[in-house]
Parts: sequence; C-alpha cells; structure tokens
Amino acid sequence: MKWVLFTICIAALAALLGQRLLKLSEIALANREVPVKRLPNCHLLKNIEYGAEDFTILRDGLAIISTGLKYPGMPSFSDDPGKIYTLDLLDPRLTPVELTIKGDLDRDSFNPHGISVYIDKTDKTIRLFVVNHPQHYTSQVEIFLFVEEDNTIVHLKTIKHDLLHSVNDIVAVGVESFYATNDHFYPSEVLHMLAVFLGLPWADVVYYSPGGVKAVGDGFLSANGINMSPDKRYLYVSAILDHEIAVFEIKKNKDLVHVKSVAVGSLCDNIEVDHVTGDVWLGCHPNGAKVAVCDPEDPPGSEVIRIRDIHSEKPVVTQVYADDGSVLIGSTVAAPYEGKLLIGTVYHKALLCDLK
Repeated sequence: MKWVLFTICIAALAALLGQRLLKLSEIALANREVPVKRLPNCHLLKNIEYGAEDFTILRDGLAIISTGLKYPGMPSFSDDPGKIYTLDLLDPRLTPVELTIKGDLDRDSFNPHGISVYIDKTDKTIRLFVVNHPQHYTSQVEIFLFVEEDNTIVHLKTIKHDLLHSVNDIVAVGVESFYATNDHFYPSEVLHMLAVFLGLPWADVVYYSPGGVKAVGDGFLSANGINMSPDKRYLYVSAILDHEIAVFEIKKNKDLVHVKSVAVGSLCDNIEVDHVTGDVWLGCHPNGAKVAVCDPEDPPGSEVIRIRDIHSEKPVVTQVYADDGSVLIGSTVAAPYEGKLLIGTVYHKALLCDLK
C-alpha cells in the first residue's frame, strides 16, 4: 500500500512539474517566431553600443536615453558604468551626446534602468528620475536636475525604501513623487523564478512621496514598464509575463483602481505615450527565452507594438516593427516623434527609423 501511495505521489509531482514547465514555456513565448516587418530608412545610432534600455522624449524632440544596464539574468557586454545620453531628434546629425553627471553620486556603480522626467510648473526646471541598481539586487531612485544648455545632470537626491526593493521602471508625478514597478517579489533571481514557476502574482506597483510610501497595485507575476495618460488620469503598467497592459484609474489619494487589461501577445517592456494622440507605444520581446540565452547564432528579436484608443471598448493593437535579431536585438522601448520612430534595447543598440 505504501508503494502505491508513493507511486501516486511521484506521478502527481511529475504531472505538476510538467504542467508548470509547459506554462513557463507559454509565458516566455519560447516557441514564438515573428516574421520580419521593418520600416524604411533605419539606422543604428552612433555611441550606443551596450543597450538603450529606456528613454523619454521631451515635447521639443530631445530624447533622454538610459544606457549600459547590467540586469540579473541578462547578458552584459561592458564593465563600464552606465551613462545617460541625449539625442536631438530635430538635429539632422542625429548623434547622441553623453551627459556629464555632477553632484554626490557614485559614478563607478551607476547602473541606470527605467527613467522619467518631471517638469516643474512653477520654474520649468526638468528633473530626471532614474532607477539605479548600484549592486545587482539593490534598487534606488536617483533624482537629477537636467541642465540642457550644459549637457549636464546634477544629482539632487537618492531615494531608498523597503517597498522599492526591485524597481524596474518609474513615472514621475511631482518634484519628489513617483509611481514605480517592482518586477520581482524576492531580491533573488532563483527565488523570483521559483515564484514565476509556481505562478505567484506577488509583484506590485508602489507610490512614493515624501509624505508616505504605499503599495497601490498588485497581482503581477512581474510588473515592468509604467507610464501615464496625457491627462494624468490613468496609469499604464506592463504585466510583461501575462502579455498584457493593465490600465488603472488614479484616485485622489493616489491609490489605483484596475479598469481593464489589454492583450498584446508579446513580452512588452517599457511604455511610452504619445503626448498628442494618447497612443501607447511598447518595446517588446517576441521570444523571452531567446533574450535570456542570447545565442549569437539565433539572437533574440525585436518588436514594436502600438495601442490606439486604449480606453475604448475595442482598443486597436498593431505591430509596427518586427525584426529577427539580425538588425536589432532585444527591444525594450519605442516612441515616435515627427514621423520618426526611436527604438531602444536592453543590451544591444538603438535604432531610428522613418515611420512613413
């Protein structure tokens, strides 16, 4: 009888493991192959060699770019500290310019991830918020003053908090206030993968202000990119492992109420929002397994997805760009400006294309 029970338990465990492994393959889109869909007049940007994981484009066409991320579980091809660049999309030379970092910041351990800007309504100063991982499993937020005429960012403050334990991306809503996503629940890649393997949706969204910090949105296997609607009423969060973009309404007390989720069919990373149309632009990984392995013989591809009318009953989800990795590896962010499309990557290069 004991052997019968033992055999049943082993068979049940094997069935569970098989089911979870199949689920992991589905989550990673491990068998997905995307046909190439390129845009005209594309060229790789100079100076960007080790990733352009996130960027934001100001209304005057100046893109601020976060480069050189070293992320647990991902390849890294440079030991140099991360850097911040600007790119004037209206300048025909289209050459990224490295920003000088001033102030009290350990530049040798600077490892920038998601970024956001806040423009002060009173004096029009621009504050740059940067997620920083000075050690691989630590997270903090750096606030800089952006001095455009000097190509400089001046470090103002470092923010740390227990709730900001695995920050991926950020959207600034005040001079020292922001929403941020935690992509891991545990500060360990092994424990994180175990949580994903078991299907534990424990990653979350956090609101930070000097007056208080609180978790405001949960239920994510991994919460990745985050951004806000032009009218500041809604927050968009990439539920990357669920292949969805979650839409939240922002309440007066800064809490979030889930409104809907929009399926995108890809592992979408960072989120950019068109200032004029409100269209949501996503840099995505068509096959997550390839991103982690980074086989030069079969490199991970890139995909850009646009969502129009995200608040309507039938949002329009469109694939704008797709590549098999022969041109661009591991796209993480994309945004349009004046007929051009800028695309960044986690550890490769950055690409600029014409949209028409």
